[in-house]
Amino acid sequence: MSIPVLSIEKVRKAFGNEVVLEDISISVPEHTATVFIGASGSGKSTLLRCINLLEQIDDGIIRIDGTEITAVDTDPDFVRRKLGMVFQSFNLFPHLTVTQNIILAPIRVHRQSTEEATEHARALLERFGLLDKADQYPDRLSGGQQQRVAIIRSLAIAPRLLLLDEVTSALDPVLVNEVLSTVRELKIAGMTMVLATHEMGFAKQVADEVCFLDRGRIVEWGTPEQILESPKDPRTKDFLKRVHEAGRL
Repeated sequence: MSIPVLSIEKVRKAFGNEVVLEDISISVPEHTATVFIGASGSGKSTLLRCINLLEQIDDGIIRIDGTEITAVDTDPDFVRRKLGMVFQSFNLFPHLTVTQNIILAPIRVHRQSTEEATEHARALLERFGLLDKADQYPDRLSGGQQQRVAIIRSLAIAPRLLLLDEVTSALDPVLVNEVLSTVRELKIAGMTMVLATHEMGFAKQVADEVCFLDRGRIVEWGTPEQILESPKDPRTKDFLKRVHEAGRL
């Protein structure tokens, strides 16, 4: 049996007296997509930030390819070389062109030459239909284009695992699909991903496993069909009913 790319065992996280994650355990095999759903404040974003070591867990273990990354002596920067993370906001540097944004980490962190990093960046831009934006600044791009550049920037380091945190939440509805199509292509290409999203239709398309979080706990998990069409837990049913009423399912 192969070692999962990501494994989380009994993770707990609190901010003061507020417990935001409790007894979280999941396993993400290679070339699969795990999607976390749940209401705002359920712990989805915090979990992704813990995986990327942007937040320190209080208890439990997180492993990448079988190696614990939450040990006290772990170098976060070394771990993040294996992880790509795309946030709700685009976080592009406004004073750098699209290409310069993409090549920054490969050059500074991975010690690639400027020529090598630029060639790879342009290949990624061409792959995702944005080569004509290579020399433009972020403020000249639509929100959807900026988010796609943010995804490409994460791909430029050839991550072992890609974390996507509500990547469409800051976009106008008409721009959502172009970002989702990029993620769908990554899924087809075999990228291992963990996503937090409010887009239930999208979760149904790309997820191998869907996990429903409520108040920091994984309440129910399974295939998209099991969770989104035939949930068993009343809390999952209530959440999906509200999502359906809001026209998001």
